[in-house]
Amino acid sequence: LRALGYDEREIENIVSYAVGFGTLKDAPGVNHKSLRAKGFTTEALKVIEEALASAFDIKFAFNKWSLGEKFCTEILGLTDEQLNDLSFDMLEALGYSRDEISRANTYCCGAMTLEGAPGLKDEHLAVFDCANPCGQIGTRFLSADSHIRMMAAAQPFISGAISKTINMPNDATIQDCKEAYHLSWRLGLKANALYRDGSKLSQPLQGGLLDDDEELTEDAAEQPRVAAAPAAAERIVERIVERVVSERRRLPSRRKGYTQKAIVGGHKVYLRTGEYEDGDLGEIFIDMHKEGAAFRSLMNNFAIAISIGLQYGVPLEEFVEAFTFTRFEPSGMVEGNDAIKMSTSVLDYIFREVAISYLGRNDLSHAEPSDNLPDALGEGEKEGALPPDPARTMEAIRRVASSGYVRSSNLFLINGGEGARTARATASGGGQSVVATETVVGALAVSETIVADVDTKLDLRSEARAKGYEGDACGECGNFTLVRNGTCMKCVTCGGTSGCS
Repeated sequence: LRALGYDEREIENIVSYAVGFGTLKDAPGVNHKSLRAKGFTTEALKVIEEALASAFDIKFAFNKWSLGEKFCTEILGLTDEQLNDLSFDMLEALGYSRDEISRANTYCCGAMTLEGAPGLKDEHLAVFDCANPCGQIGTRFLSADSHIRMMAAAQPFISGAISKTINMPNDATIQDCKEAYHLSWRLGLKANALYRDGSKLSQPLQGGLLDDDEELTEDAAEQPRVAAAPAAAERIVERIVERVVSERRRLPSRRKGYTQKAIVGGHKVYLRTGEYEDGDLGEIFIDMHKEGAAFRSLMNNFAIAISIGLQYGVPLEEFVEAFTFTRFEPSGMVEGNDAIKMSTSVLDYIFREVAISYLGRNDLSHAEPSDNLPDALGEGEKEGALPPDPARTMEAIRRVASSGYVRSSNLFLINGGEGARTARATASGGGQSVVATETVVGALAVSETIVADVDTKLDLRSEARAKGYEGDACGECGNFTLVRNGTCMKCVTCGGTSGCS
């Protein structure tokens, strides 16, 4: 202020306007004289003055904890219900208007901005601008361009990026953000961190003290209340989030599914699935009846938890990604399953099975059913095809067959079983029409693309043998990409070894 040409008296008036005088002795509106007329004693005024020394707002000094409940009820005539109300404003209850309270608050605690300071010239306000509007009546702030240009002035002298936030007002648009990024690029900045005021629900700092029903003073009524936007936005978003509730999709009382028996590491495991009418998996049951009571109970309750999650909409893919390749006993060779030959745990086996059956995750399988046939390396296209059976339709299959079980057979359904062709012929005779309907029933047939798929899988198996894969699982990542490395094995996927370097 001295550099701008202001004398000591002017500087003192400007600073006092911004930070306040810290007392209500000579304040406009609410002062010692008017408070004495309301019944305040010398001791009560002394208590108020001590509280105002550290108060952000004069309202915080006028409460039952500072003045005492006895003084508030007997001298000021306030009720216990008023004093216990957290939104109670004692100054308004004593008869002061909002304008009187606002002017006294500015005198005592300061305006927290230099806008409107006595004696300060308008052309000097830009010197004191901040990143956000200051106080309750402040409207000035640094533009995003000024942030960027200040950073650009320092960037040539710094090897890395500048850790500096570019503040933008709450009403900033997408175009404003686009222009800020474009200006940063043109000026050669290595980083740009934009923040729009109020865009985070947990914004730690606000520009002013706000009440839900607060009315602006006459001086500030025509000025925009920038700080109010973040608080209003926060309340709206929280209400929307609270209404997002997932509903449980229950299975029908009579449901289809399949039962798979397997032996994992010498332990029998029975897996039973339950499906919705559209074939989606809705529940699983896990039975290991020869295990101890504690382990068996844990597996049963684990299956219940998975079933409830599926019925509340948790994608099956999430469970598969979470539990495949988990490693604990029992584990090892798998017997009785046509697609899975080894697993690292019971959970790894279970979720490999449901992933293959319901998600088509053939990447988690070790063999196809056709691989176990005597002619698995046969003639390809010359292999026989199952004869079609036109008596069964797609609708009948959906009602009685499990999609998980069908995946393990060689039957492939050609879409069209639900369709029907109708031939309509009208004969005039006595005013009557004759309608003839021909329904074409979809048949079960072997798709021609199966031949190509089989040949492709044979080529992949031959390629795996050519690469030297031994067929054992890697102890580190679980993939079956171990190759011979001297007397030990090395994994091509993760680089792990079975003991040798």
